Amino acid sequence: MQNRVVYDVVVVGFGAAGACAAIEAAEAGARVLVIDRFGAGGATAISGGVVYAGGGTHCQRDAGVTDNPEQMYAYLRTETRDAVSPETLRRFCEQSSSMLDWLGNHGVPFDSRLCPDKTSYPTNRHYLYVSGNERPGVPRGHRTRARGTSGHALHRSLAEAARAAGAEVRSPARAVRLTPDGLECRTLRGWPKLAHRVLHRLSVKPGLYLPALGRALHRQVSRIEERYATSSAIEARAVVIAAGGFVFHREMMREHAPLYRRGLRLGTPGDDGSGIRLGVAAGGSVRHLDRVTVWRFLTPPSALTGGLLVDRDGRRICEPTLYGAAIGDAVLRAPGGRAWLLIDAAVLAAARRQVWRQTLWFQRWQAWWMLGPGRVSGASLDAVARKAGVDPAGLAASGAVESFVAPFSLIDVSIGARGLPAPMLTLGGLVVDESSGAVSGAVPGVFAADRSAVGICSGNYVSGLSLADCVFSGRRAGRHAAAFARTFVRGGSDAH
Repeated sequence: MQNRVVYDVVVVGFGAAGACAAIEAAEAGARVLVIDRFGAGGATAISGGVVYAGGGTHCQRDAGVTDNPEQMYAYLRTETRDAVSPETLRRFCEQSSSMLDWLGNHGVPFDSRLCPDKTSYPTNRHYLYVSGNERPGVPRGHRTRARGTSGHALHRSLAEAARAAGAEVRSPARAVRLTPDGLECRTLRGWPKLAHRVLHRLSVKPGLYLPALGRALHRQVSRIEERYATSSAIEARAVVIAAGGFVFHREMMREHAPLYRRGLRLGTPGDDGSGIRLGVAAGGSVRHLDRVTVWRFLTPPSALTGGLLVDRDGRRICEPTLYGAAIGDAVLRAPGGRAWLLIDAAVLAAARRQVWRQTLWFQRWQAWWMLGPGRVSGASLDAVARKAGVDPAGLAASGAVESFVAPFSLIDVSIGARGLPAPMLTLGGLVVDESSGAVSGAVPGVFAADRSAVGICSGNYVSGLSLADCVFSGRRAGRHAAAFARTFVRGGSDAH
């Protein structure tokens, strides 16, 4: 007779939060199983790998940057709004420096080389940069040290650390529902497992840049699951839901965030709200599902911050020096969701000179489009406004253009502008106890983290804050799930 296996903690999802939860629970002595539908690291692995951290991190100190938890708290208080309590935000800031050390101790590489330019993402020469709206600029964006978009290196390090700590990983395995004894999942084996993994990986990048192709490939992935996956029960004392957001679930987006239909979904098909629905089915509640961040980055090249951001009436929208999420929010709420960046000949020339030095390949495409096909020009403000469809009188009255040098250019930076995608991700999720990560109202033993839960960045977003919250909330959920498992009693008959 096969021995019955009872896991202390089962983690649903193996992105940054799931890996951090698994590490903490395993290092606390818990028997841990991680299940993941795709096994490819979720949104973490395709992200920039930027962790927002401050208060005097070792990278900041090495770069000669002065920062402390109070400064960090004062700034984030304005950004995060009512997402979490002041006590939780203060704890996040006070633990920020040690959090970065914890990541380093678990194999995640960081670097103190400071980026001198305003950018959406630093090049391979720089790894510490101003990633938010801080004024004066305090660099708190800590990019994982790796070439290109470095989320893959962040996830790989954390996944290796989770396995080294003793966590088992089962993939592809999809959580279907929570049960009184743990959860039910559907698992693939044999050749369907391999086909599922290959097709999913092929669908992820096209899903970002060629959505129609990504959807077509993912339909084949879903068909394999439907035909070949088998159901099994997993006994668990505690469950941590870390399955991402819901930006890939059209019905949930349509119901909760209809304004964001023109953004580019940032994530993977695993961000389908399944983790949130698991928690709701267990008695949990949700909050802030209407909060979505949409990004309109104007830099690099950094010279473009010398332009003027206007709506179709020619009125100023916001400062072009703001972080891309703040600009995206302002553009989304402009009349008709339309916006243009007005620049002059001097800014255009400077921007063209900066492109190769300040960009990585994916930023180079955006810069090429903005300085080329996405731009109209004219010898006068009136001429360029008429070409772009902007009110000439309003543009002339916008001010601060007296020093501009003809010819003028207007770059279409609207949400949904042709050739210029605006990435977006969801910020709301399950309501959790902020001291433990337990899902509020759910049956005991259910915890949640990352974008499956309300967290630090559920009020607003700056680069690196979601991954930082994944680490913060994932570690919290893992620790408390392990503690819950130690005190768990179900009829006094549980055994490994």
